[in-house]
Amino acid sequence: MRHIIAILLQNEAGALTRVAGLFSTRGYNIESLSVAPTEDATVSRLTLVTTGSDAVIQQILNQLNKLVDVVQVLDMTRGEHLERELVLLKLKLAAGQTDAVRGHVVRSGGRVLDPATDGFVVELTASEAEINTFVADLGERGQLLEVVRSGALGISRSARALRVAAATV
Repeated sequence: MRHIIAILLQNEAGALTRVAGLFSTRGYNIESLSVAPTEDATVSRLTLVTTGSDAVIQQILNQLNKLVDVVQVLDMTRGEHLERELVLLKLKLAAGQTDAVRGHVVRSGGRVLDPATDGFVVELTASEAEINTFVADLGERGQLLEVVRSGALGISRSARALRVAAATV
C-alpha cells in the first residue's frame, strides 16, 4: 500500500542523508521526496511517499523515530488528509493546436506559463491520479518534451498539526 509520511527534521547538514540512508540500507524505496524549511528555520518538513505492508510501514516509522535529527513523524495515510502534487509540462505542438490545448489546460484547472508552440509550458496542481490523467491527455495532443513533478505533499484535515511544540516561558 502507498503511504505518505511527513517528518519534521532538524535543519542540519546530513539530516536528510540519514533519513535516505535508513531507506537504502533496509532496501525500502522512496517514490517521491520533498523537503523545505517550516515556519521555524531550524526545522524542515520532509514529505516522502513509499509503499509497503502495514508491518513494513510501522517498522519504517519506528526506525525514523530513532534518528537523532527527527523531531516528529506522521503517516498521513492513516488519517484524513489532503494530498497535492505539482506538475510542469513542456510540449511541442503542431501549428493551430495551441487554442485547443490551452482550453484543455484551463478546463483541467491548470495554467499556461509559456504559449510558444515549440515549448508550450503548463502547470497543474492536483492529486496524483489527476496529474497522471493530465499528462496522458496532453501527451496525446502534442509531443511531451519534459515532465517535472514535485511528488506528493500532504497535510492532515484534522485540527492536529505536525509542528514543533512551542516552548513555554
